[in-house]
Amino acid sequence: MNKLLIVGTVAFDAIETPFGKTDKILGGAATFIGLSASHFNLQSAIVSVVGDDFPQEYLDLLTARNIDISAIEIVKGGKTFFWSGKYHNDLNSRDTLVTELNTLADFNPVVPNHFKDADVVMLGNLHPIVQSGVLNQMEKQPKLVVLDTMNFWMDCALPELLDVIKRIDVITINDEEARQLSGEYSLVKAAAKIHTMGPKYVVIKKGEHGALLFHNKEVFFAPALPLEEVFDPTGAGDTFAGGFSGFITQSENISFENMKKAIIHGSNLASFCVERFGTERMQQLDKQEVQNRLKQFKALTQFDIEIE
Repeated sequence: MNKLLIVGTVAFDAIETPFGKTDKILGGAATFIGLSASHFNLQSAIVSVVGDDFPQEYLDLLTARNIDISAIEIVKGGKTFFWSGKYHNDLNSRDTLVTELNTLADFNPVVPNHFKDADVVMLGNLHPIVQSGVLNQMEKQPKLVVLDTMNFWMDCALPELLDVIKRIDVITINDEEARQLSGEYSLVKAAAKIHTMGPKYVVIKKGEHGALLFHNKEVFFAPALPLEEVFDPTGAGDTFAGGFSGFITQSENISFENMKKAIIHGSNLASFCVERFGTERMQQLDKQEVQNRLKQFKALTQFDIEIE
């Protein structure tokens, strides 16, 4: 069985949207990635850090999904990373209310020995130095390294970010971040510029407007499924990344054609994530629901047309 190594935050979130608000709930990039990837036939492990305020029931939830948590460091007397945000009415923009790094401030990732030969490495949104630190511990070159990042690191750690970008195969960022990183407004030009920084594949996420995959001169677009209810977009990008990297890990195929399928699987799982607060929907999701929605995606995107 192929191995997926996931690096990222395991955290507490407090979220407010036009539809309600939560107290501290389970969140973090690695959590969403892990729950999403658990829908594929693979072995996965999370490298992260929490404080001893992190509930055992949350760790048990990850273990129940066959996610190896031996590399989640628990700091005695430490507090877990906490983020709080408030979404605007359009759900596309948000204000960060609180960011408490806590144990994450001094996080030094340690890759477990039995995952130093992982087939795929999914570097969730973290400081680029931490992402590089993980790659330095791999005993063999992974078949694929996927990196997620954000504009915060472009603002405050750009040289370190550019260093790690040189070492990866796939970058997943949103349209605003792609424009900032490249200095180009056109997403086609932005992807071409980002290619020159190192990644062979560029995935640009456009939220409710789908996702674009670029590889050299080839482009693929996957729509987002129109949903009756969008409750909370937190973690949707990470859920997408988990579906994308999980499918690639299971299928052992890193061709452009297969990545198209990975984009659809990622979009499919992300469509569930937004239907409830935090990880709630992903915790309840079963295989049949995933398969049924994949059929909806197929119906949405497939058509016959005669071209003379």
